[in-house]
Amino acid sequence: MYRTALRNVLAHKGRLLMTALSVMLGTAFVAGTLVFTDTLGSALRSQSAKSYTDIAVTVSDRGAVSNGYDRRGKGPTGPTLTEETRKAVTALPGTAEARGVVSGFAGIADRKGALIGNGFSTTGTNYVPGADGTDPRYPLVEGQGPKNAKEVALDRRTAEKGGYKVGDTVRVAVNGPVMELRLTGTVSTNDPRVVSGGSLAAFDTATAQQLYLTPGRFAEIDVKAKPGGDDTALLAAVKQAVPQGDSIEARTGRELADEQDRMIEAGTKGMSSALLVFAGIALFVGIFIIANTFTMLVAQRTKELALLRAVGAGRRQVTLSVLIEALLIGLTASVAGLLAGIGIAAGLRALLNGPLEANLPDGPLVIGPSTVIATVGVGVVVTVLAAWLPALRASRIAPVAAMSSAEQPATQKSLRVRNAIGLLFAAAGIGGLLAGSAAKEVKLVGLGAGALLIGVFVLTPLLSRPLIAMFAPLLRRLFGTPGKLARENAVRNPRRTAATASALTLGVTLITALTVVGASVNKAVDEATASDMKADYTVAMENFSTLSPEVATQIARTPGVTAMSVMRTVEVETGTDGDTDWLTGVDANTIDRLATLKVVEGSADALKQGQLLSSRGYAERNNLKVGSTLAVTYPDGSRGTLTVGGLLESSSVVSGLLAPDAVVGAHASAGSGLDKVLVKGANGADPKLKQALRDATGGNPLIAVKGEKDIKAENRQMVTAVLNIMYGLLGMSVVIAVLGVVNTMAMSVFERRREIGMLRAIGLDRRGIGRMVRLESLVIALFGGVVGVLLGVVTAWAGNRTMAGTFKNITTVVPPVQVLGFLVGAAVIGLLAALVPARRAARMDILGAIKSE
Repeated sequence: MYRTALRNVLAHKGRLLMTALSVMLGTAFVAGTLVFTDTLGSALRSQSAKSYTDIAVTVSDRGAVSNGYDRRGKGPTGPTLTEETRKAVTALPGTAEARGVVSGFAGIADRKGALIGNGFSTTGTNYVPGADGTDPRYPLVEGQGPKNAKEVALDRRTAEKGGYKVGDTVRVAVNGPVMELRLTGTVSTNDPRVVSGGSLAAFDTATAQQLYLTPGRFAEIDVKAKPGGDDTALLAAVKQAVPQGDSIEARTGRELADEQDRMIEAGTKGMSSALLVFAGIALFVGIFIIANTFTMLVAQRTKELALLRAVGAGRRQVTLSVLIEALLIGLTASVAGLLAGIGIAAGLRALLNGPLEANLPDGPLVIGPSTVIATVGVGVVVTVLAAWLPALRASRIAPVAAMSSAEQPATQKSLRVRNAIGLLFAAAGIGGLLAGSAAKEVKLVGLGAGALLIGVFVLTPLLSRPLIAMFAPLLRRLFGTPGKLARENAVRNPRRTAATASALTLGVTLITALTVVGASVNKAVDEATASDMKADYTVAMENFSTLSPEVATQIARTPGVTAMSVMRTVEVETGTDGDTDWLTGVDANTIDRLATLKVVEGSADALKQGQLLSSRGYAERNNLKVGSTLAVTYPDGSRGTLTVGGLLESSSVVSGLLAPDAVVGAHASAGSGLDKVLVKGANGADPKLKQALRDATGGNPLIAVKGEKDIKAENRQMVTAVLNIMYGLLGMSVVIAVLGVVNTMAMSVFERRREIGMLRAIGLDRRGIGRMVRLESLVIALFGGVVGVLLGVVTAWAGNRTMAGTFKNITTVVPPVQVLGFLVGAAVIGLLAALVPARRAARMDILGAIKSE
């Protein structure tokens, strides 16, 4: 039986090729994901380790939040790290050097004024020269480090992007006016934020402290031990030398490196898990192809298997022979998938570091034993499991079947059992979708969608006849006899049609659901922006840090501005239990002209009277109503009482607790920044006003001036970017589904050789035969596409309901052009998949086909 299994594999190489390809593609996705994430994690850990090679102990001040990032508005509280602290640590017996560190963000403009890099990886820090005049953290490439407030050093890559050379004037900004500084030198760095495409601006220590904290204050002190020193003993000594406070923490460099390794591992593990989900989808699609292929092979070998039974082979031997075939195919395809996955990982890294400029750290490809075992194991298990039912069916072929060459039809009992199971899954799925959408539970909706998908897959043979029948009149009218034959062939074997269409249905379902959700979110955000924002422009930081208060003063002086309001959010303690909430200060006299205040109780004019406006949700959670008082402790430590003067519906512009900025600003720290500034112009959203606002902010590359159109475009761009990534990841499953259609049509043509020969003999020409096969493939693909679109829309509807709390009045939007495009795409897939089988069928020899078994 083992020799028989091996002979069958070698005898059916062509027919098993598509099955092997589907397994190979799925396992290549798995292997590529594991190799890429392992390689990335190893390179990041190696790079991170370099940052701590000369650090024995680090003392950090968690309360030292950089200006621009501090939304609490509290400023320094408790003990801080100062120059005196650094000197005290330096004087310890085991200390070789103690370096005070200050860091934040710094936007660097190119010669056209545009930001180099993106706002989230613009790094600013202090340059701390040692005895030799250089900072070991940032080795000099050219020139020297900065020495005063008029100088700056940049990392080499940023300087090249901006076209700057040593001695040039560079425009650098934090969260306020632009500074024009002389470039004194370029440096290299292994800071992950910079290496991955960010930028680095290094200032002298005094300037960095002025920009990010307060003069004389450090966020961190890095301690280098003397040769042969004990880090643990030095840590104990450092803890005694630094101020004692809740925000001050001292740890060894080894502890920090280990923590960084854990963070990297968690990040790469999360990325790997997300990618493996799509690899699982691809393998799930492959299951349909494998099962379909072995089902048809078993049907074609009915006489052979029956003869084996007749000469003494037992059921278990027949089952094992089929499973061994699957094992050999799975093993071969998985090994090929492993090799392809290694190539995919190498190509992906080259792509990201090349055209996409992701600047991932270099390092060798990591191919761990777990990757090899997982890839080969998954491929073999999936293949064998998919072939198990066909193998079981093969073992049940009676020896008397050797007298017949006909395919053994499925019994009515088996179809009834299948339909009953499918109905149960479908009903459970619909129930889960309805319950999840009503309760706004995403997990329940996901479970419901999965159950409904399985139910529809099981019911596909039952659904195929009525749905394919819809195409019958069109096929007869346009294509005559070939069209009629194509329709009959498509419904002749419902199970085969179902297995072929289901692979395509899964991909279309997911793509449709993503598209509908994306379109629905876009519409909801657009409508919210249009209804909630009355301001013509908003001025805010690109990296969501806070604006300098100076910006508001500059905007107020801008010609053409008729109304403006700051939005300043600070953290306050409410009540007596120490709970904290966010309080937003706005201009009480102008906010109603700049944002829609949907008052449900009380009056918006309460702001002008120094009272509080609360969102209805916050009020309900905290048992507040109009007239209630709220005791607050402000960031500066002072206490007060605010009276609730009105309740609001939350919007995309205002939410939570609103109070006059005259109250909030008076109790915020000196370094407290602004979230944004809302601006209304005399002539509406005028491009001249937009440019004037940019000029008023000094052309800071990190400050964005956005109107309603800009905000809508930005939101759409974000949604589109996410959808494109998801489409790309789902592309593999679609490719595998195409292979399934090709495989099914090729094997269908092979097993219908006699029928095709008879059709040719009674007058159907070669063109008619080819058209019949192509139309059959087209109908099956369209059937899968239609079912997929319907499932995708239903799933998206339920998913949208769960987001009703995030996106007000979200409705399900089905974009007709995209949905029609998916159906057209399914039709094209069907036609392309049938090209080779149709050509082979048309060229078949008539007499040879009639004589075939």
